[in-house]
Amino acid sequence: MKAIRFHTHGGPEVLRYEDAPDPVARPGHVVVRVAACALNHLDLFQRIGLERVTIPLPHISGADVAGAIDEVGAGVRDLVAGQRVMVQPGLSCGTCARCLAAQDFLCPRYDVLGYQSEGGYAERVAVPAANIIPLPDHIDFVKAAAFPLTFLTAWHMLFTKAGLTSADVVLVVAAGSGVGQAAVQIAKVARARVIATARGEDKCAQAANLGADDVIDSTREDVPRRVKALTGGRGADIVIEHVGASTWDGSVRSLSKGGRLVTCGATTGFEATLDLRHLFARQLTFAGSYMGSKAELLLASDMFFRGLYSPVIDSTFPLREAAEAHRRLEAGTRFGKIVLVD
Repeated sequence: MKAIRFHTHGGPEVLRYEDAPDPVARPGHVVVRVAACALNHLDLFQRIGLERVTIPLPHISGADVAGAIDEVGAGVRDLVAGQRVMVQPGLSCGTCARCLAAQDFLCPRYDVLGYQSEGGYAERVAVPAANIIPLPDHIDFVKAAAFPLTFLTAWHMLFTKAGLTSADVVLVVAAGSGVGQAAVQIAKVARARVIATARGEDKCAQAANLGADDVIDSTREDVPRRVKALTGGRGADIVIEHVGASTWDGSVRSLSKGGRLVTCGATTGFEATLDLRHLFARQLTFAGSYMGSKAELLLASDMFFRGLYSPVIDSTFPLREAAEAHRRLEAGTRFGKIVLVD
């Protein structure tokens, strides 16, 4: 099969469109013929190289996959060749105490498809049958590929970690990102008030079109001051943070008394400071979040299939042009998801 692989770490130029071994449908697994695979920042980190993390080389990235089942392994029931599917990107053992408690994202063997395993930047990919989610005919493959990782992450952050209710004011940082556009939609469907940040007029307009009640242009406005002005001095009950060093201080200062900040990423840097006096005096809560459970993804997927959520597609690229897709993701100019198609 053809695949995008890198044999060494570096810039987008290390991505090669080349022949790779065909995956095999082991017992309990299926092989999916990939129609679409969405990009995530994790793909960039793998390609560049992560401190103290060994990525198997040569490597095929890609966590978010949609396509049709090509081959069914022994012992797999209720799935057939030709069936349209999308893939739950979280991989877990399925038998430990965490998995049995529907906390598979805390499994000691937890992985993300395309991280330590081979992923969806390829014509075919093998995945556990337990990770397959059947796809209704009215959902196209590009939208399906753009959905799982970011909507699962945002759902877990908002509901499981932050305890979202309709009474909350939610600040979504960087609404044009994958997690950002998902969080805006999820919070609005839950009838919360949503304040979003975005960079520049075009992105602000797109965030408003997604349903954000108020949008702050972070290139021109002081975000915490504007949040306080919009909320009568109170601040946001929930802040969805995933940018890291460049936005951390403003996100903390945007919180209301008793507010909850949930973070799932640090694309602009990992170092942050926190005045502990503010933490205890304002009774703030901070939570880290990474992915979510398959049960949560199934709940979110039902909303997607019913038309309540719709992933925003920034652009699509042919598989062989994955390097160009990486360059667009790194440039930070996109709004929504970038998807590779075959």
